[in-house]
This record gives sequence, structure tokens and C-alpha cells, in this order.
Amino acid sequence: MIKPEVVIPELARAAGAEAVFAHGEVSRDECRAEEKVSKAVEKEGIEVKYFWGSTLYHLDDLPFRLEDMPSNYGGFREAVKGLDVRKVLDAPEEVKCVPMKNVLEPGEIPTLAELGLTAPPAMAHGSKAAVGSTLIGGEAEALERLKKFASECCMQPNKGDKDSTRDSIYGANFSCKISPWLATGCLSPRFMYEELKKHASRAIPSGSTPKNGDGTSDAGTNWLMFELLWRDFFRFITKKYSSAQKTSEVAPATGCTPTPALA
Repeated sequence: MIKPEVVIPELARAAGAEAVFAHGEVSRDECRAEEKVSKAVEKEGIEVKYFWGSTLYHLDDLPFRLEDMPSNYGGFREAVKGLDVRKVLDAPEEVKCVPMKNVLEPGEIPTLAELGLTAPPAMAHGSKAAVGSTLIGGEAEALERLKKFASECCMQPNKGDKDSTRDSIYGANFSCKISPWLATGCLSPRFMYEELKKHASRAIPSGSTPKNGDGTSDAGTNWLMFELLWRDFFRFITKKYSSAQKTSEVAPATGCTPTPALA
């Protein structure tokens, strides 16, 4: 298997790049891979810059130090209540291409087999499509799914707090089916937040179902924003204990050295 610390420096050198930009990760193995990439790229005299992404709230905006983050979701939710979500950056009108003196061929997208993976069956359980077999990648498809989900939620009739919430969570819209695009960076949580906020009267639910004047409900959109907050919690808590483990690995072992709560 080709390693990123080998390929990325070669690609950066061939493109005549002055810097390599990427979103920083939080898990131990991914962070170790980033360190290897940074060392290899910097040997080529090229700068490496990692930015925080993939969460609704920015790491620098948290009202506590990461090491002091509550280890339970309830405490985390209370701590970030009222915290502002950063605005989505406007897309640039123009993006400079790779220098013409070092034109790179885009090549072909590798198949799953070429990546050492097994392709899922196109059909399963008789005539029903297998889960995920009909999903199409890319930002355009993600935006279309988000738009459809928001519209469906707003069109649901309001049947009262209890029933409406149950219908939104356990009915046809049990899942917005947008996680694959969110996980692979085709869509950002902050963009989802701004788009859904246009359809909801409140950004984060407090347990009740808001009602619109036309008899429709915002339970579905509020529920999705609630899930984005859960997603933030897991990502921040992973970084908290991954950072603690990294510190313990470089610190000299003593009888007083604490053991990280999570591996």
C-alpha cells in the first residue's frame, strides 16, 4: 500500500507547491500519519498547515480548555449552550490551477478492487437495493439531499409535541441519510446548520417541538441539529483523550504518571 508520507511530498514537489493545506484529525493513528506527512513534506522545503474543521463549533471557540472538557454529553451541551457558530466562508470566485510548467494528469478514479476493497452487492434481499448502493458522492448530491430533507421536515403536519417529535425521529425521516457526505467532507456541519436554521425557529432543541404559524413542525430540522451537537461531542472528546495519550507517550514514565481514560 502506498503511504501518504511518500505520495504527498512527491505530488507537492511535482506541482511546485509552496504549502500543503489540510484539516487536522483527532484520532491517534490519523494524527501519527499527519506527523509523518509533515516531516516528509518539510524536508522538501514545503510548509504544512493544518486547520480545524469537521465540527459545528470551532475548537478555539469552546468556553473551556480541551483538557477540562466535560466527559459526558449533558455537561458538554450545557457548557456550549448559547455559543455562536462561526459563519460559513464564502466560496472563492476563482481558484488558481496547478502551475502550467508542472501540469499534472488527473488520472482515473481507482475502483474499490484496486484499493483492496470488496464492492458491495448492487442488490440485496430480493428486489430491494442494498443500503448505500444508490448513494452518489459529491457536494452537489449532498446539497440536494439536504434541501430535500429540510423541505420534507417543514411540510410535516404538526400533531402536537409528543407525536410530532416521534414522527420526525421514527417515521420516514428517521435518517436524513447525509452522514456519508458529512464524514467525507462533501458537506460541512456549519453549512448544514445555516441551511437548516432557515427552516427552523430554534437552532438547538430543548426537548419541545416548536410550532410554525402554518401548522407545520420544525421537529425534524431541530432533531438533525441536535445530532450535529452529539457529533461535535464525540469528536472533541476523542481529541481530548488522544492528546492526553500523546502527552503520556512522550513524558517519562513514573509511578505518578496518569493513565488516559481512553485508548
